[in-house]
Amino acid sequence: MAFKKITEQPSLYNNLDKMPVAELLENINNEDQKVAIAVRQVIPQVATLVDGIVERMKKGGRIFYLGAGTSGRLGVLDASEIPPTYGMPQGLVIALIAGGDSALRIPVESAEDDPNKGWEELQGHRINELDTVIGIAASGTTPYVVGALAKAKEAGILTGAISCNPDSPVAAMADIAIVPVVGPEFVTGSTRMKSGTAQKMVLNMITTATMIRLGKVKGNKMVNMQITNAKLADRGTRIIAEELNIEYEKAKVLLHLHGSVKKALEAYKATE
Repeated sequence: MAFKKITEQPSLYNNLDKMPVAELLENINNEDQKVAIAVRQVIPQVATLVDGIVERMKKGGRIFYLGAGTSGRLGVLDASEIPPTYGMPQGLVIALIAGGDSALRIPVESAEDDPNKGWEELQGHRINELDTVIGIAASGTTPYVVGALAKAKEAGILTGAISCNPDSPVAAMADIAIVPVVGPEFVTGSTRMKSGTAQKMVLNMITTATMIRLGKVKGNKMVNMQITNAKLADRGTRIIAEELNIEYEKAKVLLHLHGSVKKALEAYKATE
């Protein structure tokens, strides 16, 4: 089957510039509803990747995301949220974006065309066989991502790819290809829309399921979250109060004494 960029196909809608705002929004929403359905179809591949990640992270492995443009920014977003949400140390989920951190705000479009740069950056982190490399590319053709995945695979490192075009070069270079096919974008070729949403949903699934399997969630609570502001302190206090069936103020004292929900629960239960 020949590789065809579905993400670059013409929009199913014409004359967008003549549509009333309400109609524009309704049609965008109609297209967005297709995303969750597409993501559901790739759950088996996501599950296989998560199992591989968990097995490796239990032995000290890390997750590396690579992407350019919107895809790279989504990887950085997901990676940056893991330490505060789950109390994981910095450096266990690492996102690399073509063009470096400056590309988060100011596009560095040509940076993605170097097929060697991604692997060079991974080597700077002393990547090894316990790690997992996940390439993120809506089009599935980004040289920065394709080149890094090829080298990682050669080195015996588990590789995954998230793209929205079947049979893409990125998918071919990954051990586990995750391909939610969301169809043409509302604005032709604007992959920050449905493709970006699909990628974000898959990234949420990967890291959330991984953190749960690593014991960072108790019941349905984020017991390892970092208490870095008043909102999180309140949430942590309520979790402790509910879990131990004690008053809010007593739970608040426990949280501040021990510094985390998990430690507070463990300390309290040890005295019972």
